[in-house]
Amino acid sequence: MSAIRLLVLGAVRQHGRAHGYMVRNDLEFWGAHEWSNAKPGSIYHALKQLAKQGLLRQYETAPSTAGGPPRTQYEVTEAGDAEFMRLLRHALTSIDEKQDVLTSGVGFIVDLPRDEAVSLLKKRIAALEEWRQEVTRHWAPDESTPEEWGHIGEIMKLWVHNADSGAEWARALVERLENGAYVMAGEGERQVDVLPPGTGNPFAGR
Repeated sequence: MSAIRLLVLGAVRQHGRAHGYMVRNDLEFWGAHEWSNAKPGSIYHALKQLAKQGLLRQYETAPSTAGGPPRTQYEVTEAGDAEFMRLLRHALTSIDEKQDVLTSGVGFIVDLPRDEAVSLLKKRIAALEEWRQEVTRHWAPDESTPEEWGHIGEIMKLWVHNADSGAEWARALVERLENGAYVMAGEGERQVDVLPPGTGNPFAGR
């Protein structure tokens, strides 16, 4: 899965309608150009491709009063909304994807009902625990690595560490959600801005 589809659909979706510059600005403000493939060229290409696939609807706008060229606005279609939700659920549950996919999913987790978000994270935890058991079936991480493993034993240690730390993070987020953290889907209005008001962009000037 490419994170760019989820990022672009989600950015358009949170505005209702948005032109390419708004999407790019939001994702750069979020720092997505640092941790994903959401570079300017990729964003504009994704907008056009998603429109061709019927996941976004295009609207031509009038030229700006300042004399600039007209900008194309985009709106998520019914099919696009379904695709966004599919990608979001996949991002939160799949343990085989790159880190940018999970990061994108967490960025849009508030677009899910609270109960569903918790359920998806618990599925992620279960998958990580199952993977850990598979790794340790023939290797005990609490014991010293036998000589026959050589440096390959470090790979096993890395896998177990990633499984443990990933599950620990997900459990903590589940606890925060169950305790009422964040405004989730269906719980009322929330601001469109990526960061809270007054929060400086950590990627400004980079």
